[in-house]
Amino acid sequence: MKAKPFIKWVGGKGQLIEQLEALLPADFDRWENVTYIEPFVGGGAMLFHMLQNHKNIKTAVINDINADLTTSYKVVRDNPTELVDSLKEIQHEYYLLKSEEERKQFYMLIRDEFNTKSLSPIRNTTLFFFLNRTCFNGLYRVNKSGLFNVPFGRYEKPTICDPITIYADSELLQNVEIMTGDYQQTFDRAQGRTLFYFDPPYRPLSDTSSFNDYAKEAFNDLAQIRLKEFCDRVNEAGFHFMLSNSDCKGKNEKDNFFDVLYEAYKIERVWASRNINSNPNKRGKLTEILVHNYVETKARPRVEYVVPELEPMYAAENAPDYAAVN
Repeated sequence: MKAKPFIKWVGGKGQLIEQLEALLPADFDRWENVTYIEPFVGGGAMLFHMLQNHKNIKTAVINDINADLTTSYKVVRDNPTELVDSLKEIQHEYYLLKSEEERKQFYMLIRDEFNTKSLSPIRNTTLFFFLNRTCFNGLYRVNKSGLFNVPFGRYEKPTICDPITIYADSELLQNVEIMTGDYQQTFDRAQGRTLFYFDPPYRPLSDTSSFNDYAKEAFNDLAQIRLKEFCDRVNEAGFHFMLSNSDCKGKNEKDNFFDVLYEAYKIERVWASRNINSNPNKRGKLTEILVHNYVETKARPRVEYVVPELEPMYAAENAPDYAAVN
């Protein structure tokens, strides 16, 4: 059974896994007793990939400020059978509804119950899964009071319960520490050969393109600067990091926010599809940035020696599909 994200999550890294793998440190697979930390775990596509493909990871730590999300990780890890039984029950109730109006009314009742914030972990996670599968585009968005406010998605028979994925994920998460709160608390878990992978709320490409309201606390430019300062702390301590974010320069050539902010590090640009816009004409491929504090990557390892007259040929054959900025 292959583990994979158990929820839909805006900005999930499933489509970028190969590019992210290629940009890991060149010697990563030779590291021993690796500590892997994701301070913004989100849907966990990178987490599940790393744990299944890099057996030298002996310690894994994930964190998120979204308590509903981290609770779901804990329930999947610790109580998979109870969760599956609960999800089967709510899925059965939903499938019995005959009309869209009935399904919408049921959805609104579940959303109201979820927003009481007084549920057991299993019930909270059951409703979290249900809303994720039946809300508009699988979004998670809250208002300033922290209440989930995504409208009904009009899905007739979505897969609410996926036992195979839940059990596979549960097995993989057994030795993962799950934290809830500010990402900076994860620094204390770093030890020895540590790799941080940061996938924070993305900087919006326009005033109307923000889908990062998954917590009532705003992640604005000051928050992006604070994160960069945390990356400096990680770097100064001798640990490695990778960081993903939107490529503002790809939308506006004059927007050098990240190029200036991370000028001390290596910046790569990778291609990603964006499918969350309600207007199909505005969906498509855009570049994202990938920042890291090491030079040699799997895609661009250090060359011990290249015969001078063959160097242009070597460079052409080994050119990656993405552009290095620095």
